[in-house]
Amino acid sequence: MTEHEILRLGHHGDGIAEGPLFAPMTLPGETVSGEVDGQQLRDIRIITPSDQRVAPPCRHFKSCGGCQLQHAADGFVAEWKVDVVRKALAAHGIEAPFRPIQTSPAQSRRRATFAARRTKKGAMAGFHGRASDVLIEVPGCQLVDPALLPGLKVAEELAMIGTSRKAELAVTVTLSEEGLDVSVANGKPLDGPLRQQLAQACERLALARLTWDGEVIAMRAPPAQRFGTVPVTPPPGAFLQATRHGEESLRAGVAEAVGAAEMIVDLFAGCGTFALPLAQKARVHAVEGDAEMMAALEAGWRQAKGARPVTTETRDLFRRPLLPDELAKVDAVVLDPPRAGAEAQVAEIIRAQVPRLAYVSCNPVSFARDVQNLVASGYRLDWVQVVDQFRWSSHVELVACLTGPES
Repeated sequence: MTEHEILRLGHHGDGIAEGPLFAPMTLPGETVSGEVDGQQLRDIRIITPSDQRVAPPCRHFKSCGGCQLQHAADGFVAEWKVDVVRKALAAHGIEAPFRPIQTSPAQSRRRATFAARRTKKGAMAGFHGRASDVLIEVPGCQLVDPALLPGLKVAEELAMIGTSRKAELAVTVTLSEEGLDVSVANGKPLDGPLRQQLAQACERLALARLTWDGEVIAMRAPPAQRFGTVPVTPPPGAFLQATRHGEESLRAGVAEAVGAAEMIVDLFAGCGTFALPLAQKARVHAVEGDAEMMAALEAGWRQAKGARPVTTETRDLFRRPLLPDELAKVDAVVLDPPRAGAEAQVAEIIRAQVPRLAYVSCNPVSFARDVQNLVASGYRLDWVQVVDQFRWSSHVELVACLTGPES
């Protein structure tokens, strides 16, 4: 056993000592001991704890791999997440005003993917252990909404029906207005008897919808999500912000960033998280690469009361970004790309000189790269709002406002 001082946290939430050596569940300033295994520190013992160390609120924390930072004080985690974004921007020579972080409360996650497998005595479901494939049951999970926890028993029943002892199901459970929306991956191939068993299970378990490896088996009621006031039924497994609080925080930031824009283009629009609420005050053109999500958005808009026109377009924005002539009469763009960012689309926004840009990001690195290109072309980064809807994890989300040189 050797002693080490933890110097900082890495992007995945592990403490980092000289070497570098990665030490999970440690904090900067702590002195720890452990066995060196490559670049990992194993069998860690805390010798001098940080004053930011707290008792984890969840009894499953040490064994479960679902959270990385429950051992750290909330204020420390909030500061660290803001600093991750600040440092990503600083690496490109960019400074910006940061607003106070918005952190989703405990027990607020509305979607979780449980692992489920059969056992000698029945079945079990939960999350994988830290850096392992060991399945940990989590009946007292402090991360997910309590209304989602019955999904553990659902996952167990589905494992009994649709998997072998050697396989493992991935059971994604989402809260909806009509009950649990369940989507299963890695199950047995569908045949007549299995379809019948699954349909019966959907009824017995009172699920809103059950999907098996991409095929909808049964739907007792459309599993609606509400974007602002508009009900939308997303396709199975469609992107959804992790918490309602996080979604509302991002939506408020987007609405402020676009201001009084009359014509808005929402790029990587998903099922309408931003497009549909914005349509209460502006015309919106929503663009997304997934045709099913576009169809869900359009169906939601048709139910919206008092909404202004919303048009939709299915388009791969990585291969075919909107061009300047398509952005010519646009007052503001909402940009919510996946982790890779939107380098090609940003180049066209710059050429078009769109006056206002609301940028929503789940990756500070690609966000900072895109912002560098915008700032170098005369845009101003007005403010950044970090949103922590993946509480106790290393994941960081944000919304930012940029204005063009003519604004």
